[in-house]
Amino acid sequence: MAEITAALVKELREITGAGMMACKKALTETAGDMDKAVEYLREQGLAGAEKKAGRIAAEGVSFTKISDDGKTGVVVEVNAETDFVAKNEKFQNFVKEVAAQALKTSATDIDSFLQEKWDLDPSKTVSEQLSATISVIGENMNIRRFTKITEENGFVQDYIHSGGRIGVLLQVKSTVVNDAIKDMAKNLAMQIAALNPKYITRAEVDQEYLKNEKEILLAAAKNEKPNAPEKVLLGMVEGRLNKELQEVCLVDQVYVRAEDGKQKVGQYLESVAKAQNAEISLVRFVRYETGEGLEKKNEDFAAEVAAQIK
Repeated sequence: MAEITAALVKELREITGAGMMACKKALTETAGDMDKAVEYLREQGLAGAEKKAGRIAAEGVSFTKISDDGKTGVVVEVNAETDFVAKNEKFQNFVKEVAAQALKTSATDIDSFLQEKWDLDPSKTVSEQLSATISVIGENMNIRRFTKITEENGFVQDYIHSGGRIGVLLQVKSTVVNDAIKDMAKNLAMQIAALNPKYITRAEVDQEYLKNEKEILLAAAKNEKPNAPEKVLLGMVEGRLNKELQEVCLVDQVYVRAEDGKQKVGQYLESVAKAQNAEISLVRFVRYETGEGLEKKNEDFAAEVAAQIK
């Protein structure tokens, strides 16, 4: 058996483009035989994955999965380079497999998650399975993030909007769990997807933010009405701050499906709780919008074709 040196690992990586750890494993499995190591990586679908790693992966989907008992839910975001691949069946199936694993994982961060054993093939890590899928699909991909929520005294509701453009989890604590309350939770998860609140109630809003916002609004009010009494200025500030909070706090938002167009989410929640004789509280929500904060690839189709021709 040839000694597995750093130089040997480097050479294999340059030949295949596979990751450092994958190359080391391949050489170990093949007793240092370079040709067999290349074959091993090809069989594992790992050769070529690293060469795609520099490409921007800002498309993709956010996907949710709920446990059979409804008490645990997970939302994951998996990215690809193009919307075309994001709609590909192989990509979609891989995302579902990632979500299924994330639902059971004990990992608390993405790095730990990527290093754990892949449930469907324990000979690989999640990261290695990702590399294998990249090689099959032919585009760079990235398991960007996941969040898992558990509620023992109630349930977790999910919602996926527009084929995975937005994924939402809503943690609901309730003394009663039935279809009416689950329908209410689904409606509110849809509301979160549509109107993108930042908080559930005003109590969650950062006090430093409120203080800073009041100072800004007060300065603006003084510029608008320099001779107005302080009481008038403070009234302007409170009115404008209240309007802002109605937009960012879920329970203060107008319920999008309200028949009168006026009912607030908090009022809708209270009406359902009363009708079902239940005590209900919204504990937490998570909203993933696919690609948010990522640099987007900005090429038109004509330029892409021209680039390929060259």
